[in-house]
Amino acid sequence: MKLDVDVLRYLSKDDFRVLTAVELGMRNHEIVPSDLIDRIASLKHGGTYKVLKNLLKHKLLHHDSSKYDGFRLTYLGYDFLAIKTMVNRGVFTAVGRQIGVGKESDIFEVAREDGTVMAMKLHRLGRTSFRAVKTKRDYLRHRSSYNWLYLSRLAALKEYAFMKALEEHGFPVPNAVDCNRHCVVMSLIQGYPLVQVKQLQNPETVFDTIIGLVVHLAEHGLIHCDFNEFNIMIDDDEKVTMIDFPQMVSVSHRNAQMYFDRDIECIFKFFGKRFNLSFEERSDDVDDSEVETEESGRPTFSSITKTAGFLDKELAASGFTTKDQDDIQKFIEGNVAEDDVSDNEHESESCQTNIKGFDSLNLDQILRTIEK
Repeated sequence: MKLDVDVLRYLSKDDFRVLTAVELGMRNHEIVPSDLIDRIASLKHGGTYKVLKNLLKHKLLHHDSSKYDGFRLTYLGYDFLAIKTMVNRGVFTAVGRQIGVGKESDIFEVAREDGTVMAMKLHRLGRTSFRAVKTKRDYLRHRSSYNWLYLSRLAALKEYAFMKALEEHGFPVPNAVDCNRHCVVMSLIQGYPLVQVKQLQNPETVFDTIIGLVVHLAEHGLIHCDFNEFNIMIDDDEKVTMIDFPQMVSVSHRNAQMYFDRDIECIFKFFGKRFNLSFEERSDDVDDSEVETEESGRPTFSSITKTAGFLDKELAASGFTTKDQDDIQKFIEGNVAEDDVSDNEHESESCQTNIKGFDSLNLDQILRTIEK
């Protein structure tokens, strides 16, 4: 399924009204009955069914008649709802090329009216390569049923909250601009993923900086859990920036030591293999911290003390503000049963892009026309 924002040119106000009605219906339905969509949308002259047909044509909805006649949002439909909200808020006015794709997200360039370019991350949990998400993330607490759109929204909320908190505490992270549904807009980092870097002028300095970040995170009560060469950006001046935070957990987590040791091991292994660093004689403190190290120079989890803050408690170690956590907890404790979506659709979604450039895709102008 392609993210082709040209489709926005052909969507009316009624189309978005019906999309929103399906989204509301999915709060307590896996497949939203047609008559419920009609009642929520409240279009005049029974126009809901004509709109549903149009949305199906553009693959913004999935139709299911196995048990009853109903619909649910596809990721593309969810994308459009998030993009429309962002444009209406004035966060950006244009969508550009895709600059990143992963097992659980897609990243696109977006631009403000003044030409400032930012990054838009669309979380897409539930891809074929990421079926074990429920066992690897803590978004659901003790909840046993879920759907992928719901999980993706929680992942976006979590990443946005952590990004803002880490930035406020001086960590090198992108600037968090806004968040809606499964979409996070952030500043665009001018650099490269560390995995793409073949040479460094000062590999020892970069290594110490990265290990120091792992330690300082733990001192703030957090563990990244996926701190590797794919989630570290580095620019031409060898300045390091951390990215990708939905999986972060508290140092109080039952597997905290395992996650911490794994993050450390990933960095040691990568720098040893890529830049031929030897760690046998590296016994100095990492980045001027007072953390004890093993003979190989690896910081030990047991020696870390939380002296710099308690971000894990501030954010409930799940990436939500207090209000967000309360809202999610009410949802979890309610009688709403969110079920897993069809595997077949996700296996067929390549989540590619067909975006031509900023000039031809002034979304602000398109959506203003829709609202008229």
